[in-house]
Amino acid sequence: MKYLGKESSVLEFKEKIPSKQQILKTVLGFCNLYGGRIIIGINDDREIVGVSEGEVEELMDSLHRSIHESSTPPILPAIYTQRIDGKMLLIIEVSSGMNKPYFRTTDGMIHGTYIRIGTQTMKATLEMIEELKWKSRGKFLDELPVYASGIKDINENVFQEFLNNRSIKFEKRKIQEMMLHYNIVIQEHLQTYPTVGGILLFGNHPQHFLPESFIICTHFQGTSGRNVIATRDCTGTLFNQYNESLSFIINRLNKQFKIKGAEKRQEVLEIPEEAIREVLLNAIVHRNYHIPGPTKVAIYDNRVEIFSPGNFPGPLNIDELEMGITYIRNATITKIFRETGYIEKLGSGFRSLFESYRKRKLSEPVVVEGTGFIKCTLPRPMPGAKKTLKTSNSEKELLRLFYIAGEIRITDIMSHLHLSRATAGRLLASLTKKKLIDRTGKGRSTYYTKK
Repeated sequence: MKYLGKESSVLEFKEKIPSKQQILKTVLGFCNLYGGRIIIGINDDREIVGVSEGEVEELMDSLHRSIHESSTPPILPAIYTQRIDGKMLLIIEVSSGMNKPYFRTTDGMIHGTYIRIGTQTMKATLEMIEELKWKSRGKFLDELPVYASGIKDINENVFQEFLNNRSIKFEKRKIQEMMLHYNIVIQEHLQTYPTVGGILLFGNHPQHFLPESFIICTHFQGTSGRNVIATRDCTGTLFNQYNESLSFIINRLNKQFKIKGAEKRQEVLEIPEEAIREVLLNAIVHRNYHIPGPTKVAIYDNRVEIFSPGNFPGPLNIDELEMGITYIRNATITKIFRETGYIEKLGSGFRSLFESYRKRKLSEPVVVEGTGFIKCTLPRPMPGAKKTLKTSNSEKELLRLFYIAGEIRITDIMSHLHLSRATAGRLLASLTKKKLIDRTGKGRSTYYTKK
């Protein structure tokens, strides 16, 4: 019998009882983000195999104490058993913690903090730890003050223009009250400071205070990214960055013309413009602006890649992108982009992305969540390209790994996708037979590359 759920950022399966340290790392990862459950007694194919009742009784006696004593702040998990189809499962469940970050006491906060990224438990970076601290205080990252700036660094005329376009009018003398209302500025100790969102949306010189908050657009020759054809740094406010990067992409892509009616000619982009807009908006609105590094756009002969610093701001799995679920990292930026009409409906972005590609019968976009980044790949149609072969969900998940690393070994797949060697081998053989990947080498030196 198979278990109905799938592994995710809030659910992990184990066939056998792992070490207490492995359990602790996963528990810390759950507590630092959205909570979750470890279910022991389910194999890689989601089949319920159960665990020995003698092992469970022995483990339950010590797990509570071990997790509580090894974590800072102390964690109190719910540990219980469940019997399904006559087989016993051991379940360790924790909620999202209120006092983040949680870390392994012996390693300290810097080296002992773990988070969940998809189905993996990973050590948190310094930027991730800072984000966890602010989350525990109930703050959005774009509402934090920029202490080196002052009210003069906000372009009042641009903010006033934004207010004028709203349906609800306001008195001019209350403009600073409206800035406070929209979290463009914040008051602390009788001083007024612009917020991160305020500087990025209405700042006179945003990159003076947040130098890595811009977009690098590059057009490469071929498919490998060695020779640069054109490049542009899109700076200024987020609105300016969006418009400049969108223009760069559209101007570098191919176009064709369709005749509609008498003497009417319609220009059609090779990939849906709607898809480009949605991915750019997601990269700008939901990126982590506390990670030092720009957003990147790369155009190749066969694809467009958009790379955004930061992971998904909520427990969102790659397979659930079209469900319309939305988690917000930057409340101020999201609110302003909605009220200016850039975002029509929250949660419709990824759904529109995939639907627009299907309407044109193009190869589907690929979204990958890595360690501290999200990358979306928009395939471009290649002249004379063969029709894309059908792939299973497991094969698609494996193919996504090639967008993180160019060369992959079977041990990488086993580690990242939590698969047995036999299952990983079957998937690799299937994709090789379909000529979607290449195999190089023999024995332990064997590695795979994407065609």
